Amino acid sequence: MVAVGEHNKMQGVRVAVLGATGAVGTEMLKVLAERDFPLSELRLLASPEEAGMIIDYRGVPHTVMAAEADSFNDIDITLVAVSNQLSLLFTPEAVKRGSVVVDNSSAYRMDPEVPLIVPEVNPEDVDWHKGIIANPNCSTIIAMVALKPLHDFAHIERMIVSTYQAVSGAGAAGVIELEEQTQALLSGQTAEPRIFQHQIAFNLIPHIDYFEDNGYTHEEMKMLDEGRKILHHPELLVNCTCVRVPVMRSHSESITIETTAELTPAKARELLRAAPGIRVVDDPSSNQYPMPVDSADQDLIFVGRIRADISQENSLTLWCCGDQVRKGAATNAVQIAEIVAQKKMQ
Repeated sequence: MVAVGEHNKMQGVRVAVLGATGAVGTEMLKVLAERDFPLSELRLLASPEEAGMIIDYRGVPHTVMAAEADSFNDIDITLVAVSNQLSLLFTPEAVKRGSVVVDNSSAYRMDPEVPLIVPEVNPEDVDWHKGIIANPNCSTIIAMVALKPLHDFAHIERMIVSTYQAVSGAGAAGVIELEEQTQALLSGQTAEPRIFQHQIAFNLIPHIDYFEDNGYTHEEMKMLDEGRKILHHPELLVNCTCVRVPVMRSHSESITIETTAELTPAKARELLRAAPGIRVVDDPSSNQYPMPVDSADQDLIFVGRIRADISQENSLTLWCCGDQVRKGAATNAVQIAEIVAQKKMQ
């Protein structure tokens, strides 16, 4: 347990990161430092096997502690970057001890008592939390940031979405598998799938998460269920297909929306340029459009290829890319924590 910088408890908040050694937890620490989060104390929690590890935060060494129920004593905000099972185990303990939990797992996302927040979209929902705030699925976050200004103007009735999701969405092991399979295939060897259902190198896999009874994967249904909750739009219609692609980092999405009011491409560009968290990259004549290689390792959602749907009236198609580890997970959680911290320090 180490004090950070010159903050004291009156000047900042006490934060715990549960899962501090994992891919998202590591990114959370990076984002906390980049955004100069008002910390008075930082507590790093992980599994017993990782206890004792030393992690540097802004030049100060921190010792990782094994997560236990009492680890959350005297903590104002807990950032959770662990599995559903571990979140269900530790989140109630943190809340019981007075901490507000921002949970990156899917354990509480559809709980009607838990707000599901994208700060650029529905920050006001933080006000009705009862100790837990859920971070949406990465693909949902990317889509919601891009669609919120369009929905406010023209009211989206239906979405048709195809996602092209990077291997890092499956964690560090997914990145390693793509690297190893690529090297093996270029060397004339066979590719052995371990993390993914099939070979991912030089391939696409239209299967992320498990298949539900309706033929859609659980990942695809998140876009419907979470989108309705975030937008407060229970009538929203969504058809989604999620595909794993051999890209290291940053998810891409093709989105067609049908709206109540007319929405021209020019008006959509105007709205998107004025909206927070978005960079419009839309000049096809100069080969300028969003790509995962450009949108990786930063927090803006890149939006382009904005065009009228020639098959349907009041329908618009766009293409967007966003870093699913940062804005799709760590940064979104830290932004939520910033809202909570501001309210605590008022």
